Amino acid sequence: MRWALVKVAVAVTLMVVLAFAVPLGLVIKEMARDRAFSNAERQAAAIGPTLSITADRDALERAVASTQAGAAGRMAVHVPAAPGGAPVEVGRGRAPRKDLDATRKVVRAYISGVPGGSTLLQPTALSSGEIAIVEVYVPEAEVTNGVATAWLVLAGVGIALVIGSVAVADRLGVRMVRPAQRLAGAAHDLGEGKLGARVPEEGPAELRSAAVAFNSMADQVVQLLANERELAADLSHRLRTPLTVLRLNAASLGEGPAAEQTRAAVEQLEREVDTIIRTAREAKPQTQPAGAGAGCDASEVIRDRMAFWSALAEDEGREVRLAGVERPVRIPVARPELAAALDAMLGNVFRHTPEGTAFSVDVHNGEDAVIVLVSDAGSGIADPRAALARGSSGGGSTGLGLDIVRRMAESTGGDVRLGRSVLGGTEVRVWIGLGAPRPTSRIRARRRPRRPSPT
Repeated sequence: MRWALVKVAVAVTLMVVLAFAVPLGLVIKEMARDRAFSNAERQAAAIGPTLSITADRDALERAVASTQAGAAGRMAVHVPAAPGGAPVEVGRGRAPRKDLDATRKVVRAYISGVPGGSTLLQPTALSSGEIAIVEVYVPEAEVTNGVATAWLVLAGVGIALVIGSVAVADRLGVRMVRPAQRLAGAAHDLGEGKLGARVPEEGPAELRSAAVAFNSMADQVVQLLANERELAADLSHRLRTPLTVLRLNAASLGEGPAAEQTRAAVEQLEREVDTIIRTAREAKPQTQPAGAGAGCDASEVIRDRMAFWSALAEDEGREVRLAGVERPVRIPVARPELAAALDAMLGNVFRHTPEGTAFSVDVHNGEDAVIVLVSDAGSGIADPRAALARGSSGGGSTGLGLDIVRRMAESTGGDVRLGRSVLGGTEVRVWIGLGAPRPTSRIRARRRPRRPSPT
């Protein structure tokens, strides 16, 4: 592209230079010719007054010698013969006789070509009525005087214009080519897996638009890959719930080879799931608000999942309380997402608190939000802020459980907070937005209405 622009600039500039320089050169040549013959006419006219008075040879010789052309030997006077006399010739004549006769007949100035130049034949009327002719020789060098210099100047100007156009075209080409090269290089890097490749949004408007589109595409590719990795980690984390049940059931099998093999298999499966979760790269999640018509009945989903976990709670001697699910509560969250979030929170209760620890689930339905509280009577969380950070919950966990809950809440404009429950342990407060802006101060100030009672 760069060389193409240079070639186009050279071609266009050459055409412009030729279109102006050639006619201008011809005009300069014609002006030099006109200047030379105008000078010759003035010198010929200087002899006119003498011829109108006398045709004496001596007087004519003195008049011719007084002019510049006469002094240089380039002027001649041809006086026809008077009645009974001879013609008078003063100076060196170069014009042929036929041109002299033709000039006398037409009685106007005539230019005759001669070897080495041209002659101007200027007719002048004598007092006797005859026509005398003043001949002024104009050498070819005088006709072309200054033309070569002017043409050289024009050629220099033309060359300078071509060089300037090449320089400008080259700079414009660089301005266009470099962004294109950067765009091609970034596309190549992205194809090789360098997901951080981006293009500076500079250059012509079209290339800026291409750079913006490329950067947007690269961001989407990175986001899609991150979402795929995150989905793999989250799906793997969801396996922790049935694994917890298997581990608890395996613990109750007693002693024996079969029981030991079952417990070993469960431990191996837990290690494999943890490996899958930890090897998935962390990435910023992409949360999208639920579309029109999406959502579920939170009360129905919570009752269903509590029925599942209550069986395990009964086996471990845990007191369970469920409140706020007597009436339907619609939330803009898909059923599988809410079920996964509940399993993550309840699984953490069983995983990180000893057997016999009570827990409760409360649902508070407001005009602009639904709050789900999961509380336990365990030892609490030492660092709530770290527990909410993806992959850093501590305690040998992958840290994805609460991250699943957080992403579910953030998809509705809500969030997740950890604190101390009235049971003495951890309280996970999930704020699920219903479409209105969150009243932050009111939600923060809301406390649980009463201490849960065992069911």
